[in-house]
Amino acid sequence: MYINFEYLLFMLPVIILSAVCQMWVRSTYNKYSKITNARRMTGAQAAFYVMRNTEADGVKIASVGGTLTDNYDPSTDTVNLSEGVHSAMSIASVGIAAHEAGHAVQHHSGYAPIKLRSFLVPVCNLGSSAAPILILLGILLDMAGLYMLGILGFCAIALFQLVTLPVEFNASKRAMRSLEECGILNDDELKGARKVLTAAAMTYVAALATSVMQIFYYTTVFNRRRK
Repeated sequence: MYINFEYLLFMLPVIILSAVCQMWVRSTYNKYSKITNARRMTGAQAAFYVMRNTEADGVKIASVGGTLTDNYDPSTDTVNLSEGVHSAMSIASVGIAAHEAGHAVQHHSGYAPIKLRSFLVPVCNLGSSAAPILILLGILLDMAGLYMLGILGFCAIALFQLVTLPVEFNASKRAMRSLEECGILNDDELKGARKVLTAAAMTYVAALATSVMQIFYYTTVFNRRRK
């Protein structure tokens, strides 16, 4: 990839933004992962309750290794919860588990943005692997066509991340509504869970900002080289 001091300077704002968001997630998670919810409900139990009376009833819930590796896998119809979420009784674990359950509900209810995101996954994967190579080859071989294909690859990544935003925010909205309606968390605990999910959502905003800035940078370099 064509990276130099100018690139680093250009990308510095989003690099700082991404770092701040990551620290925000870690600090918020660490804080609320140490506070046990009043009902002493585990993350797995919370996910079950969120999905019980929805189209996602019957989705499997599994424990996976790692920290903050929680996800919903539509290929196996499984909500995968990290070790610190699955069996933990913290406010953070309940909020995160409910969020992933929200993705399962989205999938089973036919939520359009999550369908679009699933469709864009292979396009994004191709773009992320091919774009840097195409940019580099375009520079080395002085081929504008290859360079432009590389920029389009970054555009594909940005499109995927743009579609991801409503998916993530909607999953958090569903989670918070379910946690309140089911009485899983009280008012003070709901505030803590919302802080955890908001911090996590901002990492997706930072990722989109990074992709957009990459597009601007490489487009600027391309226009300069064509003069």
